[in-house]
Amino acid sequence: MLEISNLSSGYSEIPVLHGVSVRVEAGQFISIVGPNGAGKSTLFKTISGTVAPMGGSISFEGQDLLGIAPSHRPHLGIAHVPEGRQVFSSLSVLENLQMGAVTEGGRRNWSRNLEQIYAWLPVLKERASQLAGTLSGGEQQMVAIGRGLASAPKLMMLDEPSMGLAPAIADFVFDKLMEIRRDSGLTVLLVEQRVAEALQFADRGYVLETGRVVLEGTGETLKADDRIRQAYLGM
Repeated sequence: MLEISNLSSGYSEIPVLHGVSVRVEAGQFISIVGPNGAGKSTLFKTISGTVAPMGGSISFEGQDLLGIAPSHRPHLGIAHVPEGRQVFSSLSVLENLQMGAVTEGGRRNWSRNLEQIYAWLPVLKERASQLAGTLSGGEQQMVAIGRGLASAPKLMMLDEPSMGLAPAIADFVFDKLMEIRRDSGLTVLLVEQRVAEALQFADRGYVLETGRVVLEGTGETLKADDRIRQAYLGM
């Protein structure tokens, strides 16, 4: 579905990513883990088009993604749930969801999608008329996920969904993501610092350090790797 090959990207001609290659098959859950500053968010921004690449290629369902305007990429079925949630704080929960449904697929299937989002994330139905900025951090994360789902995506990219959340709330968010994936078959590309949880659910994982992929493999293989156990799992 998504093929990233030898990608270099960064800011003001200073590369952050160096020859990164990642492959995502339809229906997979792929985790990208690594320390702060490794380039994980830059990778997502390059896929979305808010950061321009310096080299390499990205294809999505056989199309050259770099030849497609960033504004059109969500219409292909790519949803980006950004780091820090970034809800529209002065809009209601329902209005936030409607903002996600501006894609062709989102508009076409809005009523059905909204019903399904409410089934997965019932707190959003309970808080539909409440301003998103008045919600707790965990509830705002649910809004951000729901907004992504409202676009009727084929691929959902989640950037640090546990950031700033208490451990119990972060666990709840992960459980909801697993439920959504199980029910829908949605392809998920996750960036996450909670390495144990990210690899636990992953079909395949990539370890990114200083802008380079230094390890890759199945989630179980990476969790068993001594370098991962020592550097990220405290073992």
